[in-house]
Amino acid sequence: MKIVPSGLFPQLSRREVLHLRDLIYQLVGRELKVRYKRSVIGIAWTLLNPLLQLLVFATVFRSVLKLSVPHYASSVFCGLMVWTWFQTSLTEATGVINANATLIRQPGFPSIILPIVTILVHMIHFLLALPILLVFLLIDGVTPQTYIWELPLLMLLQLGFTAGLSYILAATSVTFDDTKYTVGVLLQILFYATPIFYDISLVPDRYKFWYWLNPMSHLVSAYRAVLLENAQPNLLPLLAIGVGSLGLFVLGRGYFIAQSDRFVEKI
Repeated sequence: MKIVPSGLFPQLSRREVLHLRDLIYQLVGRELKVRYKRSVIGIAWTLLNPLLQLLVFATVFRSVLKLSVPHYASSVFCGLMVWTWFQTSLTEATGVINANATLIRQPGFPSIILPIVTILVHMIHFLLALPILLVFLLIDGVTPQTYIWELPLLMLLQLGFTAGLSYILAATSVTFDDTKYTVGVLLQILFYATPIFYDISLVPDRYKFWYWLNPMSHLVSAYRAVLLENAQPNLLPLLAIGVGSLGLFVLGRGYFIAQSDRFVEKI
């Protein structure tokens, strides 16, 4: 059955939609199995990295530099979870076409789903880390209650924002090999420009305009508001990110489809 999107919003039958859903499910499962097939501790590696980063940040910024942030361990771990999902999704999406060259060469294979598969794999890692975060919250005496229902909405917002960027990077990297190196450098800069191991309230006023332009700053702050502060996130920037993400998704998906005819000859 040929399921190659012919336009920006292809009309798919119910059978085709179910086929795509099942295919995404199978590819996500395959990716998780292959990734940890020969690993001793398996998927626990996804939790080990942010925990080690947390240990470093807690030692340096809490014990050495005396950074005053309430519930510091929980705050940093929350930020690391959000950032890790974003960073690893974009990094792997940059090479997802070349990594799946065998599938791309199959006639009728819907390459449009590959960036989504990558994002969903790392979303599962995010979900697996949530219980660890809840343990930190309980130790800190924090119980998410009032606005916890907004957590899935934040995840959906982050998924849409990441997907739009992933489509652009996945398609661009097939033509320009330097894309993956450029993305790595930009993500490293953005990591320090996002309040992950510090709180945005500590940022001097003269720099806050630049933080306002950073969507990840608002997403990290929103997750913390819901999970750590039992507070309503600032809805205005989230609404702006939502509208921007929708536009980015449409543009990114359209660009990916336009470039997809050249994938086979370039990989």
